[in-house]
Amino acid sequence: MIKNPIKFGTDGWRAVIAEEFTFDNVRICAQGLSDYLKQTRLADSGLVIGYDTRFASEDFAAATAEVAAGNGIKVYLSPRSAPTQVVSYGVVTKKAGGAVIITASHNPAKYNGFKIKSPDGSSAAPEVVAEVEKNIARTFDDRKINRLPLPEAIKKGLVEYFDLEPPYLAQIARLIDLDKIKQARLKVLVDSMYGAGAGYFKTLLGGGAMEIIEINSERNPAFPGINPEPIAVNLKKLSARVKEERACIGLATDGDADRIGVVDENGNFLTQLQVYALLALYLLETKGERGAIIKTITTTTMLYRLGELFKVPVIETPVGFKYVAPLMMAENALIGGEESGGYGFRGHVPERDAILAGLYFLDFVVRTGKTPAQLLDYLYSKVGPHFYERIDTKFSEDQHQTVIRRIQQTKADSILGVKVAKVDTVDGFRFTLVDGTWLLIRFSGTEPVMRIYAESDSLDRVHKLLEYGRQMAGV
Repeated sequence: MIKNPIKFGTDGWRAVIAEEFTFDNVRICAQGLSDYLKQTRLADSGLVIGYDTRFASEDFAAATAEVAAGNGIKVYLSPRSAPTQVVSYGVVTKKAGGAVIITASHNPAKYNGFKIKSPDGSSAAPEVVAEVEKNIARTFDDRKINRLPLPEAIKKGLVEYFDLEPPYLAQIARLIDLDKIKQARLKVLVDSMYGAGAGYFKTLLGGGAMEIIEINSERNPAFPGINPEPIAVNLKKLSARVKEERACIGLATDGDADRIGVVDENGNFLTQLQVYALLALYLLETKGERGAIIKTITTTTMLYRLGELFKVPVIETPVGFKYVAPLMMAENALIGGEESGGYGFRGHVPERDAILAGLYFLDFVVRTGKTPAQLLDYLYSKVGPHFYERIDTKFSEDQHQTVIRRIQQTKADSILGVKVAKVDTVDGFRFTLVDGTWLLIRFSGTEPVMRIYAESDSLDRVHKLLEYGRQMAGV
């Protein structure tokens, strides 16, 4: 019997196109989800389906729609590529039972993926994914798939094209004063990384004094020269253009526009941890809001200091927005975020939104009159300097347990001469030192990669910590 390759990770199932990510396997996923929707009566509310700009994403979305329609589920199908959060807001707009998004987010071009969203627009909870996976395993074995060809499904009213953009744009206009930002005489560079976020900043901020220059805004499923992940190594073109154009800021969105990257006026990349702390400071101080902050274990300890200063709770979760979103809703949290550059906000869908994050950052610049570099200095004046980096190492599955055993056998009472205050295994292996410095080694939930993270009070210490982690893991 052929082994079932479909296994959901941190956020959805992702695989290499034409190897494991095939039309047959996508249809199996769609049948497994359709069965779950029928089992829970969510099928009565319909299903929103969207997709990104990757190779054949619209075709995989159509295949998903045919299976859902074949199971009698009403489908609201996006007529064009759309960011993840736009699709998520479409679920709320249509009061649907959930959504499917065909996207591999920030992964390399050869990948595509199948994301599931809940009725509130957030990432499907682990227990939901577990039930869908059970259905998928059964379908993989028996191959019983209900399918209605798209033209027939449209004719019968079971598939309806629905433009997801207008309701999302209206929601953004309710959350932030766009006119005030538009009138600021700033030059802004936007790198859409050939992804689904292309055009959104121009649409939202066009027509005023602000000048928006967009690069990599055309569709190119090859993502030439980059992975569509908004980190420093992939944003060299943006950094150079910011300096060349003497722009105030550079903003980048990943393949499905739920992750943000920020480049300051000097062309320097602000780490995702710095951006998270700055967004929290903006909401707490500039906007005067209060509420819990939700962070994954890979995000910055600066948030704890901000929590102390502004007397708000800070709650930590494992990596994955599927853990962040439920806490955001339960706590009516002000903000929730990840080290990946994905941040969600109160009053919106409990989902990462790079477009709203970028608008909030621009509003911070406009309201304070400070450049991004000056804002970072201002943040450090409150919480002290914090530096961070991450290294990724590909590995074969047969190395997994060997690396884990090697780390477990390492006696780390102190690291680089500083006492280890705590070791935890909530998600990987994290070593917290008595001075607040931390080192984390964990395996990615979406690709065959081991990640080593470190945050400390100087870049030199960060680099030494990362090398220590590499030696500990033996890679």
